[in-house]
Amino acid sequence: MTTTDLTPDTEHRGLVALLPAAARPFALLARFDRPIGWWLLFWPGAWGVALAGGAITRWDLILWLLLGSIAMRGAGCVYNDIVDRDLDRQVARTRSRPLASGAVSLKAAWIWLVALCLIGLVVLLQLNLYAAIVALLSLALVAGYPFMKRITWWPQAWLGMVFSWACLVGWSEIAGKLTIPGLLLYAGSIAWVIGYDTIYALQDREDDALIGVRSSALRMGSRVRLGVGLFYVAALLLWGGAVWLVRPDPLALAALLPVAAHFGWQVGTLSPDDGAGALARFRSNRFAGFLMFCACFVVGTVATL
Repeated sequence: MTTTDLTPDTEHRGLVALLPAAARPFALLARFDRPIGWWLLFWPGAWGVALAGGAITRWDLILWLLLGSIAMRGAGCVYNDIVDRDLDRQVARTRSRPLASGAVSLKAAWIWLVALCLIGLVVLLQLNLYAAIVALLSLALVAGYPFMKRITWWPQAWLGMVFSWACLVGWSEIAGKLTIPGLLLYAGSIAWVIGYDTIYALQDREDDALIGVRSSALRMGSRVRLGVGLFYVAALLLWGGAVWLVRPDPLALAALLPVAAHFGWQVGTLSPDDGAGALARFRSNRFAGFLMFCACFVVGTVATL
C-alpha cells in the first residue's frame, strides 16, 4: 500500500483552512475538520428529546445538546489522543495527528482539553438536576474508553455506551426520569454505534493487527458484513420497542422504515477491503441519525397530542 492509497485522517480544508496557522493544530486535535463525530454524538440526544415529546417545546435544548456535542466530542478526541499518542505514531492513518506529530505539545493539549470541558459545563448548567446527574455519570465511561482497545476485542461496545449517553440525558430532561422507552432507545443506539464503528475500524485492520490493538472489525474477520448487519437489526428491534411503548400503533413502527432501508444499503454495499468505501458508509450514518430523528419527532409529537 502506498501513501496515496491511504484514507487521510485529517485534512486542512473547510473552516479549518480559514483559521490562523497557529490555531489549526488545535482545531485538528479536536477533530473540528471532521464534523461527522459530533453529529454522531448529537443525534442520540436529539432522539431522546424528540421521542419524549419535547422537540417542539424544547427546541432550545436540542441546540444546547448540539453545542455540547461539538465541545465534548472535541474534548474526547483530545483526551483520546493524549492517551494514544504513542500508538498513533505507529499507524499510517494517525501518525500525522497534532500530538503524535509534535505539532501540539502535551501541556497545550491538556489546556485545550480543559477549555473544551468548560464549554460542556455551560451546557450542563442548562439541564435540570436529574438530567445533569445523568450527564455527569458518563464521565467514567469517557475516561475508560481509550484503554478498551488494549484489553478487549469490543472497544466499539464501550464507545457505544459513551456516544449514546446523550440519549439518556435528553430523555430524562423531558420525561423527568429514566424510563423503559428511553433505556431501549439508548440500548438500540449502542448497537448502532457498534455497527458503524466496526465499519470505521475496517480502515485500520492491518495496522491494528501489527501493533496489537483490538477491534470488532478484527474479531469478526471475514464475517464483518454479517456482524454489522446483525447489530443494525438489533438496533432496529430495540428502537421499535421504544417506539411501541411511546405509541403502540403499527403506523408508528413504520416511521423506522427509512432508517432500516438506509442500514440495508450500508450493509449490502459494504466491501471490507475498500477503505474509502468503508469511510463513506461510516460517514453516511449522519444521515441515518437524521432519519431516526425524523421518526422520533413524528412518534413523540403525535403521542403528546
